[in-house]
Amino acid sequence: MRTDTSGRVPAATIRNHVLVPMRFADGFTTTARVFTFDGLVDGREHLALGLGDRSAAVARDPHAGPPPLVRLHSECLTGDVLGSERCDCGAQLAEAVREIAADGGYLLYLRQEGRGIGLYAKVDAYALQDTGLDTYEANLALGYAADERDYTAAAQMLHALDVTRLALLSNNPDKAAQLARLGVAVVERVPTGVHLTAANAHYLSTKAGRGEHTLAVPLEAG
Repeated sequence: MRTDTSGRVPAATIRNHVLVPMRFADGFTTTARVFTFDGLVDGREHLALGLGDRSAAVARDPHAGPPPLVRLHSECLTGDVLGSERCDCGAQLAEAVREIAADGGYLLYLRQEGRGIGLYAKVDAYALQDTGLDTYEANLALGYAADERDYTAAAQMLHALDVTRLALLSNNPDKAAQLARLGVAVVERVPTGVHLTAANAHYLSTKAGRGEHTLAVPLEAG
């Protein structure tokens, strides 16, 4: 992780922000304030979506009241856009937008496809999974780490938004651990739903068993 000797992440700044009305495939509509950033350590074009209303009092003092609900969502073109059922990413994205719009907070849309290995490599990993490897084994067979994601840029974005404490919408303990090391206090872990289908059962059981995600999925599923 890219920190200085004091453990602080390099400062990033808000580059721009704009209101965007949104309509999802299931008909849900909301408005998000979309933020872009300068100074992110990985040079990628990550976005933060501000959703919901945390009240005028909290707007004046970001540390007042309950912490914002935040999800770090890794980009998944196949799941988020194309509706692939090999994963649960699209369903998690839709759920997160609804939950955060209701409670108030941020969705960070992070450009780290395939747990950080990229889109083409993810498709290569899918091909290996079709031969019997699980999602982690496939990444390793391609010469990558099982999970390449580094949340330093996410912490930079949160600091730029003046978010130093949050409720994290995630089943992944690594996200909470990395944020804590990067100076963001995770005061609550809020689990996402279990979006189980016949096509992603083995994938979800692998995340629960090997990735230690807090998913109530039978380890033998799929």
